Amino acid sequence: PRQASEVMKPVRRSGVTLVELLVVVAIIGVLVGLLLPAVQSARETTRRTACANNLRQLAVALANHESALGRYPIGSEARAFPAYPRVTAQHCRWSLLAHLSPYYEAEELLDGLDRSVPLYIDLRPDAIAPQNKPIVKIVVPLFLCPSDRGIAVSPIFGPTNYAGCAGSGGDGTPYDTDGLFFINSRTRLKDVSDGLSKTIAFSESLLGDSASTNRATVTPQNAYRFVMSAPLSESSCSATAVWNFSDPRGFSWANGEYRTTLYNHRYPPNATTMDCMGVLMSPPPGRMDRLYAAYGWRAARSRHPDGVNVAMADGSLRFVRDEVDATVWSAAATRAGGEADPLPD
Repeated sequence: PRQASEVMKPVRRSGVTLVELLVVVAIIGVLVGLLLPAVQSARETTRRTACANNLRQLAVALANHESALGRYPIGSEARAFPAYPRVTAQHCRWSLLAHLSPYYEAEELLDGLDRSVPLYIDLRPDAIAPQNKPIVKIVVPLFLCPSDRGIAVSPIFGPTNYAGCAGSGGDGTPYDTDGLFFINSRTRLKDVSDGLSKTIAFSESLLGDSASTNRATVTPQNAYRFVMSAPLSESSCSATAVWNFSDPRGFSWANGEYRTTLYNHRYPPNATTMDCMGVLMSPPPGRMDRLYAAYGWRAARSRHPDGVNVAMADGSLRFVRDEVDATVWSAAATRAGGEADPLPD
């Protein structure tokens, strides 16, 4: 007969207890919590590097343009077209990025772009010449920062995150600015007396939201203030209650405005102050060619933590932090300001 001790001996079972399972789950949760930020940081580092590479390619195209033509491209084109009498000189508006189109490595993307006609051939915002309509609508990866939305924000145009530096900002004028690019600019190497390595050519800014955006969610990142006057002043910009969503920030790489392919250093990178745009409704006597000229204070902005990428005129790259000294930031925007302080590496 079996001994009582044998009969009462407990059966040992293999397996995991509920407590052990909970401990394992908690450990996995902690590990995921530790690893996820590192993974996200690594991905953002990759995106930031890709963004900087896009700017490098723009700088190479800029150098190729200068080598071929002996000058830098027009920042924004304004000229009259007798064949299109309804439109003003300001409706020409071909951008810096459009003028660089023959000099990109992937130049075939924009092959066929016809700049012998104005960008807008009538007063309607969708009045694009038939031969240009399919081209200006192209979403070009080279013009987009991977950290931003990466999608079109206009049904008519392809977007851009990158803009040419128009200078220190002043009163927002697009004419004869102290940067490399402005309306009908033809800056030459000898004009950049501050030195190419000390003068910013390009930086990045964010894509905006469309007209459907709730005005309660207006931020400096997704919108800009708008005034029906120019030059700009802090008082007029502060007083306006108008935010322009009909043409969002960065809506067109083909359009040479502050809303799109130009920016300046009136505000620091990723400024908490909302950008401001205006339009010249009353040009000086004898200067009807300036009617509807677009003025602006547009900051460099990005989704990268703590700063923005910039490309210098010599092709070198910098990552400029949001807290950069205001004097240094302004100096880096000018081509001939005589400033001595370079941007920090």
